Amino acid sequence: MDSTANSILKIYASSTDQIGFDLLYEHIVTLAKQKGITGVTVYRGIMGYGPNNNQIDSSKFWELTEKLPVVIEMIDKTIVLESFYKIIEQKLLNMPKGCLVTLQPIEIKLQKKR
Repeated sequence: MDSTANSILKIYASSTDQIGFDLLYEHIVTLAKQKGITGVTVYRGIMGYGPNNNQIDSSKFWELTEKLPVVIEMIDKTIVLESFYKIIEQKLLNMPKGCLVTLQPIEIKLQKKR
């Protein structure tokens, strides 16, 4: 494996999914920061469904609680992301609800730092 190759790790889940008492996306972002992952972004969808959901979840202004799709996206070297996934894999497997994780190679065209 090319140790300089970059990838994007995506976790598709729900905004209400939890690991212990923490929201899944908050737990993952905090852990990724601690482990030195280069960048992480969480996207909240306005509508979506998955294979374990019998209904379409959507954002409506009159709903007080919103169960919406989220995508947790991380970019770093492939070897770093594979190592990070091994750390979180069992936590994801132990969640009562489902999720989807993908790892795709990417080509970084520009990474401008201050």
